[in-house]
Amino acid sequence: MTDWVSLDQQYILPTYNRLPIAIAEARGNTLTDTEGNSYLDLFTGLAVNVLGHSHPKVLAALHEQGEQFLHVSNKFLNPPAIELARRLVENSIQGQVFFSNSGAEATEAAVKLVHKWTQAEGKGKHGFIVMRKSFHGRTLGAVRLTRQPGVYQDFPQPDYPVYEVEPNDIDALRELCERERPAAILAEPILGSGGVQPLSTAYLQEIERLCQEKGILCCMDEIQTGIGRTGHLFAYQHAGIQPDLILFAKGVGGGLPLGGIIAGERTAHLFKPGDHGTTFAPSPLSAALGNAVLQVLLEDGGLEEGRRNAEHLWTRLSQLKEKYPSLVQAIRGQGMMIGIHTSLAPKEASQLQQTLLTDGFLVDIAQQTVIRLLPPLTLTPQETDRFTNHLAKRLAEIATKGGTTP
Repeated sequence: MTDWVSLDQQYILPTYNRLPIAIAEARGNTLTDTEGNSYLDLFTGLAVNVLGHSHPKVLAALHEQGEQFLHVSNKFLNPPAIELARRLVENSIQGQVFFSNSGAEATEAAVKLVHKWTQAEGKGKHGFIVMRKSFHGRTLGAVRLTRQPGVYQDFPQPDYPVYEVEPNDIDALRELCERERPAAILAEPILGSGGVQPLSTAYLQEIERLCQEKGILCCMDEIQTGIGRTGHLFAYQHAGIQPDLILFAKGVGGGLPLGGIIAGERTAHLFKPGDHGTTFAPSPLSAALGNAVLQVLLEDGGLEEGRRNAEHLWTRLSQLKEKYPSLVQAIRGQGMMIGIHTSLAPKEASQLQQTLLTDGFLVDIAQQTVIRLLPPLTLTPQETDRFTNHLAKRLAEIATKGGTTP
């Protein structure tokens, strides 16, 4: 039997701490490893597979586009990409789309576009306001905006100013806007890597109000929260605001690399030929899969199905919180983006993750002690019950041992 762990350690740079399973197949909401073990996927490739794995509409688009063409230069028109851009704009803000290959590249494009706006129309304004513990990517431009020391470390950083503010602190946000004259506020509607911490409706609406009052660009990082994950196509829509710039990625490509920005009317006119570009994005194949994803979500009832399934999951998790209040401090998030905030020590939370993996459930850990759930919108009530029953069993064991895992 192939020793995938040893081969991975020998040939791939160790930039991730991997769980010791090698995936052989994925169908629906289930992953199967090379040893035949099955796992309910509550991680979805870090919020990518919003429709689960091998969805029939996505597979049909894969085969259809694969038989036509896989790549063309951006020197030519790309019908799947044009159609995807139309769908995104018509279901968000009026503007235009720039496609990238990833979320970090979407952030890079946003940085350049905000700079263009600053030079052309926002003179006297500089830099970004971002949230403490936010995550916007790992490339050098994006990591400047990411507010997690373990991520940005001491890598060389671009020289544009970044101002950090505590999430949901309206007074601090107002004071910062008065003192520093930023060009843009960049916010994840729900901080994902930062521990699944939602920004309140009032806070998001205050961001919009300040941006309008002071001539600042309102930028929403929807890389993890977007493409149906929270119950709307984009999470900012729950607050009823209108951003100037939207960053997207992860779920939009149906499992293939794709990201980008939607530039609203204040900024869409600023990029000219040569200002930015990429060889591969938008991949016609990724764009075709993106069209299939949006068709399922927006036309075939996928968003409604996801909301119903999420409601059942939230109900079951709330019951666990009531039963084990000393272990489960809070359930935060929205839709199928959930953080179970525990009172466990980091080693205990990691052990719980490993135990759940043995039980056949794949979950993530954020900020060391938050069990992060990013399930597919297709997670059934039966699958939810199976997971929450196992989680309840494991929490009971921890409670019996006085809060300490084996």
